[in-house]
Amino acid sequence: MNRVPKVKKVTQDQNSEAWKKLCLYIDQVAEEEHEEFEPRKGIGSELFELIETLPKSISKLKKVKKMMLYGSHLKKIPPEIGEMESLEEFIPYTSYNLKWFPYEITQCRNLKRSTVSTRALYGNYKFRLHFPNLYQRPLRYYDSEITKCSICKNEIPDNEVDQFWVSLPIGTDVLPLLVNICSESCKAKIPQPSELYVQFPHKGGEFVKQPKKY
Repeated sequence: MNRVPKVKKVTQDQNSEAWKKLCLYIDQVAEEEHEEFEPRKGIGSELFELIETLPKSISKLKKVKKMMLYGSHLKKIPPEIGEMESLEEFIPYTSYNLKWFPYEITQCRNLKRSTVSTRALYGNYKFRLHFPNLYQRPLRYYDSEITKCSICKNEIPDNEVDQFWVSLPIGTDVLPLLVNICSESCKAKIPQPSELYVQFPHKGGEFVKQPKKY
């Protein structure tokens, strides 16, 4: 039975060896201007399996063209991925806990290729998995009280953030994206969703009518 999922809070241990080594690896990749980011190789498979989210510091990876997250245990990607201005290829294949992505990934203007396990995604064309209900439980990337609007980048107090789902083409896939909105004018700037997906920004839940499964 296809039930509406509840997204559990990601509780990444930022005092762990895995997290500290990941942060050092990101600093190294940024400083040495590498074009590939592959944390499984950078910190080792055993430690990478303990990583559930990536640090905000991925925003430093200005020269990275290929992001390899194959087989990760990641549960979310932070919006700072949008600052990876050179990113061309995004590969989180078989990262089955990644069921949605930040809208900010649309800011990676050079991103042309992706390899995502789409059957695990909310709203995917094969199984049409329900989207989590954003009315009942807004999603948060961090514990801070400030969120940035995905469209205009203005800061918004947590209790004023309006959130929507939208399915858009990213690389060679259509991905479910979480959009943080500060105003109706910013909401109006959300692009038209991809054909064969819900044709408007929505808040998920069991009453959102998705197109029929293939």
